[in-house]
Amino acid sequence: MVSANFWVFLAMVIYFAVMLGIGFFYSRRSNSSASQYFAGGRGVGPWLTALSAEASDMSGWLLMGLPGLAYFTGLADPMWTAIGLALGTYLNWKLVARRLRRYSVIAGDAITIPDFFSKRYHDDKSIISTIAAAIILVFFCVYVGSCFVTVGKLFTTLFGFDYHLTMILGAAVVFVYTIVGGYLSVVATDFVQGVLMFFALAVVFVGSIAGAGGVQQTAEFLRGIPGFVSGTHVATPALDEIGRQIVRDGQAVFGAPSEYGVITIISMLAWGLGYFGMPQVLVRFLSIRSVSEVRKSRIIATGWCVASLACAIMIGLVGRAMMPAHFLTQTDAESVFIVAAQMLLPSFMCGVVVSGIFAASMSSSSSYMIIGASAMGENIFRGLLHRKATDRQVMIVARLTLVVMFLFGVLVAYDQNSSIFQVVSYAWAGLGASFGPLMLCSLYWRRTNRPGAVAGMLVGTAAVLIWHNLVKPLGGVFAIYELLPAFLLSLLAIVAVSLVTAPPSEEVLDEFDHYMDRPDDSVVDGELLVAEGMAAGQAASGR
Repeated sequence: MVSANFWVFLAMVIYFAVMLGIGFFYSRRSNSSASQYFAGGRGVGPWLTALSAEASDMSGWLLMGLPGLAYFTGLADPMWTAIGLALGTYLNWKLVARRLRRYSVIAGDAITIPDFFSKRYHDDKSIISTIAAAIILVFFCVYVGSCFVTVGKLFTTLFGFDYHLTMILGAAVVFVYTIVGGYLSVVATDFVQGVLMFFALAVVFVGSIAGAGGVQQTAEFLRGIPGFVSGTHVATPALDEIGRQIVRDGQAVFGAPSEYGVITIISMLAWGLGYFGMPQVLVRFLSIRSVSEVRKSRIIATGWCVASLACAIMIGLVGRAMMPAHFLTQTDAESVFIVAAQMLLPSFMCGVVVSGIFAASMSSSSSYMIIGASAMGENIFRGLLHRKATDRQVMIVARLTLVVMFLFGVLVAYDQNSSIFQVVSYAWAGLGASFGPLMLCSLYWRRTNRPGAVAGMLVGTAAVLIWHNLVKPLGGVFAIYELLPAFLLSLLAIVAVSLVTAPPSEEVLDEFDHYMDRPDDSVVDGELLVAEGMAAGQAASGR
């Protein structure tokens, strides 16, 4: 008789094969030019744009980190975080997407975020793009590591395999299809993975409610845990001397709930600010086929985000009712989705559903790697070191960068006790504070200049590092999530330095004043198509 693990493993192998097949399918088209390899030739449709943006953004954190947090300490932390993320998603698509798509074409047809910043401010010395690329490489290597942690935990929980071996093998699969297929393979696989992630969350959520005895019984059990389903208190697990939750008579023990004050709520809502500076999301705005399709993408992306976050949180909460004493640390609790799927679903279906976790990790890590590679190849190598480099040379450097990021990510992920939530929160703050204020100023404030842009990126990065390591440990009001103070300090630096230094040139100001003048459908596939000119041409040809 075939074991249950065989069917789970078979479903996951089939999934891996499909992802690799997509990578090889797009390899020829992606390798035709740097624009194709890094931005898909600006020809990506609204569904692929929306779901690939969200899948790459959420990563394994959505299916493991967020449910694990909800399981261990209750509703407050994940709920306020999710509200901040949902608002940030909507506002990013509303305020940034259309403007960035248009401005990136006007500003020298920029195909990466560092490239856009550099060309927006006419930085001929590539100082801005070099700093931006370096920041991306540092924080994305940490991000890639968090995704690899997810992969290792998945296979260890499912099959009892060695964590380090399976983490490396899973990382290798991501590396292969990213290095072969480029941006188009990343977007196409992210679309498939976004659909699978949503399906996995919905199936496990519905099944877990039934497994816990229904809605009423689940709600009664959770209300019995002090502060567990409150938005203003957080449950406090009673821990033993080695940091594991105490269990008595088969039930986990909780102490008095902790206050979840206004400062903490603001801190969690601040997660939404990170979207304005997330290169893996912003690059989707650069590559969308037409400005007129942004609204459709915004609706799809926001809907997916809200529904997926809600399901992930509920899986963690209901998981506590199903398995009240199964996970005794927050790190262990990050496997609640996997264990629930094993308990509730037939083996092959379980394999399909838990592939959603690998899908999340693959979609995110591949996006981080391709953006990091583009930063090194396009912005540092061609932008700074070798300005006459060919597309072939740029892509060679990019692929070597992928190798380095792969190895560094494996190194970061080697500690299997790493908390996915904590690792992601650190990298999210770093990127959000470094690029978010600058992106908003670049699109909305004409007085922003080169020195202000440089100051904003450096202050944002430094503020995250200093606040996280030196200020936050002081506690009290200083315990706020480092993204919020770093974001405000970066914004202040941009404004202050821009005002005390020389204003931008007339050419830069003229570009800013007119980049939104064209009708929505005038920017398609990387070319500026002026409606009047097209009409005149058609008339001249007798059509």
